Formats: sequence, structure tokens, C-alpha cells
Amino acid sequence: MEFKSYQKIYQIENNQVIKPWIYGLLLGLVVVLFLPWTQNIKSKGIVTTIKQENRSQEINSPIAGKIGKWWVKEGDFVEAGDTIALISEVKTEYLDPQLVQRTKRQLDVKQQTIDFYHQKAGASQNQVDAINRAKNIKLIQTKNKLQQAENKLAGDKAELIAIDNEFQLAKDQLERQEKMYQQGLVSQTQYQQRLASFRNSQAKKTVIENKIKVSLQEIENVKLDLKGIEQEYQDKVNKAIGDKLSALSMESSAEGDLAKIENQLSNYSIRQGLYYIIAPQQGQIVQAKKSGIGEILKEGESIAEIVPKQNDLAVEMFVRPMDLPLLSKGQKVRFTFDGFPAIVFSGWPQTSYGTFGGKVFAIESSVSNNGMYRVLVAPDPKDRPWPKELTLGMGAQGIALLKDVMIGYELWRNINGFPPDYYQTEETTLKKNK
Repeated sequence: MEFKSYQKIYQIENNQVIKPWIYGLLLGLVVVLFLPWTQNIKSKGIVTTIKQENRSQEINSPIAGKIGKWWVKEGDFVEAGDTIALISEVKTEYLDPQLVQRTKRQLDVKQQTIDFYHQKAGASQNQVDAINRAKNIKLIQTKNKLQQAENKLAGDKAELIAIDNEFQLAKDQLERQEKMYQQGLVSQTQYQQRLASFRNSQAKKTVIENKIKVSLQEIENVKLDLKGIEQEYQDKVNKAIGDKLSALSMESSAEGDLAKIENQLSNYSIRQGLYYIIAPQQGQIVQAKKSGIGEILKEGESIAEIVPKQNDLAVEMFVRPMDLPLLSKGQKVRFTFDGFPAIVFSGWPQTSYGTFGGKVFAIESSVSNNGMYRVLVAPDPKDRPWPKELTLGMGAQGIALLKDVMIGYELWRNINGFPPDYYQTEETTLKKNK
């Protein structure tokens, strides 16, 4: 006797409907394992720009001061050169409103001082020239006087010769007259006359000899005068040259002071131009760091940020060191951006929807602080354009496409923790080596 429960539980000899389904699923699974799969590297990133000058930057105050007026507010779009804010001085050495004008007057006075010292040096040089001319004239006069004394000495010597001849003649005549007087041949009167004539000749000779001595003394005095003139006028020349050098030294010192004042004037003029903080480039003002009027700023302190108008967007993403050898410049990457719907099949990029193409633009050769390598990816010009609504800092999910393999192989690779297969064609290798 068979029970109904036995018939419902034991179905061994009965045909089962589930077997074809199981066999079908197993066959489908085997087929799926042999389907193609594109290996990839996934990494999160953010939207940035290729050129660093187009990224968000701080607007800093080049000098210390306090905010006097805001010309913009957060969210305003500005052009390059537009005024952002006006700041006023807080340092005591710059508080004078006529600082530039007063410095200009100091500059003019110092220039006049330089001109004065220059003229003084010129006058001292003229004085040196005048002293030299006076010295030459004085020397010529004294040399003429010396020549006259020497000529007079020569005349006196010639006269002495004549007087000496007369003296010898008078002496001989006196001796003969004296013998004749002793012999009584001449009268006493005649003898006395001859004696008087002898004494007159002797006196004339003495006078001439004294004149010669005086002339010699005059010559020696004139020679001493020549030496005194050299010394006297050399002292005057030295004093005039000293005045000239002193004037030139003061002129050089004044020129150094003039350069310092010119530097100060230039700095003051440039500093006044720094009171107006201007936009470095076209963009939007965001994140104002100072909000009130009269707030104190330190030198180099940020007052706001400006986000330039983006025209060369890129995605900044980070990859693990083990994945870095798999990337190369020009390699294709697919992206999905935050806020833009997408259906992604990472292994079948051709069937994905809402993804955007890119190419690796740069790979940094040094590791970042997070222990990963930074990669910049630019839009692929041959792919669909990136959305215009993208802004800096927006999140992105990158998928770097590698080798096409079977799904079964990819499952086996992931289970064993092996890296993706990597290879380069000969053409790619040659381009990279170049």
C-alpha cells in the first residue's frame, strides 16, 4: 500500500522540470565566463584645470592695512584689473597724506645740494688753476729779478777790474813819486796830489768790492725767494685741492643720499598704488575672508578667493603605486561626474551610458602626501564634450581602460589578488621612448 505522503516526497523516478533550468544556468554561466571583459583601474577624483593659473586662487593684500571699502561681494563676476577692495595705512611711517610730495621736495633739495657741491668743486679747481698761474707769474718775475742781479754783479765785476787797473796804476805812480820826492826831484805838493789820487783809487776799489758783495747777497736772497714762492704757492694749491676733494666727497655722499630718497619715493609711489586690491584675472569672487570695514590686514593676508573662468578643465585623480606602471600618457579614461546620471558597465565601456571620455595628460613622478600618485586627465577631443556645468572641485569617478580579457580570467585574477594584465604595443612603446 502506497501512502500519499510517500508519493509526494519521493519523486526519484518522476521527470523533474527543474533540471533543464539548472543545466541552462550552468551552460549560461560557462558562456558568460568566456565573454570579453575590459580590465580597468578605478579611482576617484575631482574636477580641476590643466593650467595652474586657472585654478582657484587667493587674493592677498600685498601690504598691511585696514579695509576701507569693498567694491564687490561674494558671487560677483569680475574682469582682470577690476577693483576688489580699498585699504588704508596703519603704519605710522606711511600715515602722512602728503608723503610723496614731501619726499619729492627732499629729492629736489638734495639735488640742489649736489649741484652746490659740484659748483664748489669746480670753483676749487678754478682756484687751483688761478694759483698755478699766479705762481708762474711770480716765478717769472723773481727769475727776472735774479737775472737782473746777476747782470748787475757782472757789471760790478767789470767795473772792479777797471778800478783795480786804476788802483795799480795809481800805486805805481805813487811809489815813483815817493822816490822822486825823497830825491828832491818833485815838490811836496806834487807828492801829496799823487798820494790823494792813490787813496781815491783805493776807496773806489773798496766801494766796488762792497757793491759786488751786496749783489751776491741779493742773488742769494732772490734764490731763497724762488724756493719760498714754490713752497707758498704749493701750500695754496694743496689747500685748494683739499677743498675740491672735500666738495667731491660731499657730492658723492649727497648722490648716495639722493639714490636712497629716489628709492623711497619710488617705494612710496608704488605703495600708494597697492592701496587698491585688483582682480588678477577674470573670474568669480568667493569665500571672502574679511567681512567688515576697518578690519586689520596683515601683509600677504588673504581677503577672498577668485575662481577663474574655466576653459581647460581636467580631472585630478590618484592611483595606487601598484597601478602606476599600467598608466601612460595618452591612455583613455572614462568618467562619471557627480550630479550627472550614468549607467556604467565598467567591463563593457561601449555599453555604458552617461560617461565621458578623457586622456591622461600628465603623471607625476613623485608620490603625494596620501601615498598615491597624482594623475591629470584632460578631455578627449574625439569623444563627446564634457558638460558645461562642471565646476572646480566637483567629484568624478574615473575608469582607466586596460586590456580586453575573458570574464572568467578576470574573476580568477581578482580572487588571487593579481594586478591587471599590462602590455604595450610596439608602436606605443616607441612613442613613449621618444
